Amino acid sequence: MAASVLLSYPDERLAEALPLLNAVVAELGPGEPARRLAAFLGHVASTPPADLAEHYVATFDLKRRCCPYLTYYTYGDTRRRGMALLRFQQAYRAAGFDVTGELPDHLGVVCELSGRGATEQAVRLLREHRAGIETLLRALREEGSPYAEVVAAVLATLPPPTERERQAALRLAEEGPPAEEVGLDPYGPNAPSLGGRR
Repeated sequence: MAASVLLSYPDERLAEALPLLNAVVAELGPGEPARRLAAFLGHVASTPPADLAEHYVATFDLKRRCCPYLTYYTYGDTRRRGMALLRFQQAYRAAGFDVTGELPDHLGVVCELSGRGATEQAVRLLREHRAGIETLLRALREEGSPYAEVVAAVLATLPPPTERERQAALRLAEEGPPAEEVGLDPYGPNAPSLGGRR
């Protein structure tokens, strides 16, 4: 749940929640997730709110390579992404969790699902999109963004990657998300005329 809050837009509610977030992270005990979340909380405490907000927008809203939406990495902006989003919605409904104000594949929303007790469903979604999370982490580190600490903390809560997951992450890093090829299959060179419409 702490990661969910920290991956949200840093408005005045974040400043109000800092004491509680620090207490929650302290209760996690030793380990990589607690260490990384504590490092990010230290950054939040020492950075003016306006700078935090500016960095958030510059990172997540203006850089495609730092996209927090997990299905983007697997499906890009293609029509197949809609079906993937539906799978997220179905997992949330099964857990009795309603998503409002954000797409269901946002990393912070999946973390919130886990924080609300549906850990099994959340871990399944995170593992299915691990290659995307690894790609996001790599991009954040290359940008020098403190948000890399939060994403690394989330990854550290998952089981070690399988060989298949490692290969998927490498492939995604090399090739990037797929691009839409709208309508190209049925409209080859011998396809019937569409009446001049494009």
